[in-house]
Amino acid sequence: MPESYQADRLAIRELLECYCDGVNQRDADLWGSTWVQNAVWELPHLNIEVQGRDDIVASWIQAMQQFPFVNMMAMPGFISVEGDRAMMRSYTDEVAVTQDGTEIRPRGQYDDECVKVSGEWKFSRRTFKVLHGE
Repeated sequence: MPESYQADRLAIRELLECYCDGVNQRDADLWGSTWVQNAVWELPHLNIEVQGRDDIVASWIQAMQQFPFVNMMAMPGFISVEGDRAMMRSYTDEVAVTQDGTEIRPRGQYDDECVKVSGEWKFSRRTFKVLHGE
């Protein structure tokens, strides 16, 4: 495989790591930096589709208020790069505590479309589905 292909795959993994770090640090600016301006975030299990980075970040900030504690880890299972576009499937392992103190441990899958903008990889579409748990 060409060296640039491996470099792109590594950069996409780092994008996923940055997304998780944003969640774990509750850092809306960091988390928001992983999305392109015209991105789409789909949560079919909740019948939610949010369009545009600003609305995605606002929705995330509102959702995070429900959880005094969240820890998210994710690992890619598949990454395919074609030029400035990529597809990734990743798996999440989360621990969260709700406002009433209930601990939840959802496991999920993201199916992603990524684009390279000005040399940086960003999410253009993320579709989440619950595999197990809340």
